[in-house]
Order: sequence, then C-alpha cells, then structure tokens
Amino acid sequence: MKCDAEQNADRVMKCAVGLDVGGTKTTGAIVTAEGQIVMHQTIPTLPKRGGEAVAQDVYDLAKQLHDSSDVASSKVTGIGVSLCELVSNNGEIVSDATIKWRQIDIRRRLSALAPTTIEADSRAAALCEAQYGAGRQFPIFLYVTIGTGISCSLVVDGRPFLGARGATGTMASGQLTTLCSQCGMSSTSIIEQIASGPAIAMRYNQKSGASAEGSEEVLAAADTGDSAAREIVNSGAKYVGSTVAQLVSVLDPHAVIVGGGLGSATGLYWQTLQESIRQHIWSDVHRQLPIIQGEYGNRAGVVGAAAAVLHPH
Repeated sequence: MKCDAEQNADRVMKCAVGLDVGGTKTTGAIVTAEGQIVMHQTIPTLPKRGGEAVAQDVYDLAKQLHDSSDVASSKVTGIGVSLCELVSNNGEIVSDATIKWRQIDIRRRLSALAPTTIEADSRAAALCEAQYGAGRQFPIFLYVTIGTGISCSLVVDGRPFLGARGATGTMASGQLTTLCSQCGMSSTSIIEQIASGPAIAMRYNQKSGASAEGSEEVLAAADTGDSAAREIVNSGAKYVGSTVAQLVSVLDPHAVIVGGGLGSATGLYWQTLQESIRQHIWSDVHRQLPIIQGEYGNRAGVVGAAAAVLHPH
C-alpha cells in the first residue's frame, strides 16, 4: 500500500511552462505531459521596444505561470520557449530578425525559475503535432506554419529534423529569384512580404484603401465576396502553395500538416492553398498525399515548447 506522500505525488500532474514568443503576440501556458493546456495567458510581444523589454515581459509571464502551478495541482519540471528565430542544435539563439535576443541570455534568466529549453517555433509546433496531434499517424510529415511568419519543419519518426546547424525552417524569409522564360526578365521576391498575415493585410489596404488591422479581416471580406480581398487572399495562398509543393517534391513526406493563424483558416484561403500545393507538385506519385490542418492550430507553438521539456530528444 502506498503511503500518503506517494499517493499525493500520484495526484500531482507532471507539466511544463510553455512560452511561444512570436512577432505579434506571446502566449504562455502550463501544459501537461498529455498535451493538455491547464491555464494560459497571451500578451502582445511588441518587439520594436527592443530585446530587453520583451525579455522582461517573458520572464514576468513565466514567473506568473510558474508560481501559479500549485493552484493547478501541477508540478512544473521545466520551461520551454518557442521562438520565431533560428535556434542552433544546442539551443543557442543564432538570429535576431524579430526578437533581439542574441546578446541576452534568456535561457539563464528563465533558468532561475526552472530548467529552460529553447526551440525554434516551427520545430516546436511540429513537435506538438507529432507528439499529440495530427502528425501521430505519419512516420514522415512536413509541418508548415503560416501566420505572422511562414516557416516549416520536416518531422521524421516523431522528431523534427534539426539539420547540421539547427538552421532549418526558413522557407519564406530569403529572396527567391525567378527568370521569365518568355521575356528574360528577372524577378526577386520574399514570400513573407507577400503571403504572411501582416503582408496580406497591408496589400489589401493598399489595394482597397481599407484599414484592416490583420489578415482575419481580409479573409472574412474575401469569404463574403469582396473582390479585392479575394484577389489578395488567392494570390497569397497560391504563392505559399507553390513553395510547399517544391518541398513536397524534394522531401517526399507522407503528409503535409498546416498550422498557424492563417494556416488554420477555412473558406477561400484553405481551399486555394490545397489546390495550389497539388497543382504545383511535379510527380503524380506525390500529388494525392494528405494535406490537413493541425489539430492544435495556433496553440501548437506553446504546447510544443512545453513538449520539448516533457519529451526531450
């Protein structure tokens, strides 16, 4: 028979604090080992204030969640951070395109509360879907997240592929140059500046004279027949779809799983995205692969950050 202390230990849930630090918002949550969110809170990231201001907000959020864990009858075993930057194989932040943390030891700061793991956002979200969500049935899948940024992660046997330097996932941040076969004109573009959530809102406002604050408003307008919104939504979804198709042709996954704010949309955007992926896949062998939305949607990052602590490599 177990003593009272052992019985009490059994009733305490093993959990971790997950922190998803994105370009628009930061979400913190207490997540159980089964992938359930016990409690959560979202705050604006406001990265233009500088890295130190964002770091202080993230620390305060982590502390609030950590200190409230006893109320939720849970035991925090660590803190996981999902970050919209490149993260090396040993957890070092190696880019600062949005969050200026390369000179700030955020892992040491958060480790004063609990042991801390840092992961790139696309890999954290992919881990969530592999561990708890839509990816559980596929040995190899390509996870694509579309929101404030656009990135991806190849998952093999339940683990996101890290690459030689950890610099995987930036499918839409670099320049893409194409050459017209008819006139010879060269065109250079960056997918995130055309097809991300902020880009869709900006392009719609420029075309229509509207003042949409986010892509959600543009998607809603498109689904009600607004011609300008439909044009912007269609072009954005087609552009992302053609890029995903190239990855499918190269990587040959069992499935494509899509997440993020835009990636979780329904209606015209989702229909066009699927059609574009299938249209641009080169081989008939790949063309009919499953293209599905993730089960965790825009919560995948925060749950995946916790999963990196609860289910380490």
